[in-house]
Amino acid sequence: MRGLLARLLLNTLALWLVSLLYPGVAFAPGSGLADYLVAGAIWGLANALIRPVFLLLTLPLNLLTLGLFTLVVNGVVLYLVAQVTALEVQGFAGAFVGALLLSLVSLVLNWLFRD
Repeated sequence: MRGLLARLLLNTLALWLVSLLYPGVAFAPGSGLADYLVAGAIWGLANALIRPVFLLLTLPLNLLTLGLFTLVVNGVVLYLVAQVTALEVQGFAGAFVGALLLSLVSLVLNWLFRD
């Protein structure tokens, strides 16, 4: 349970940091802590449930591009999360760059707060 809560908080923190760093990804005006936590939870669920299915479906294209198509899949997942939360992205390009930054920020946060 502690690991799940830590993952939720790290996802939320990563989304919030990316929204500060990159203007293509932002939270809706007036969003509160609950909106951030919901977006972090849905981002975690989407990465656990939707992303693996997309990666499996796009496996041939991913192999052809030597794994670079994974970046597109990450952008699609972020775009889908933005459709159901208070998170706003500016088109697919914003989602693509936002997902790239989100991956880097998450990597750093996981490194800083590792168990």
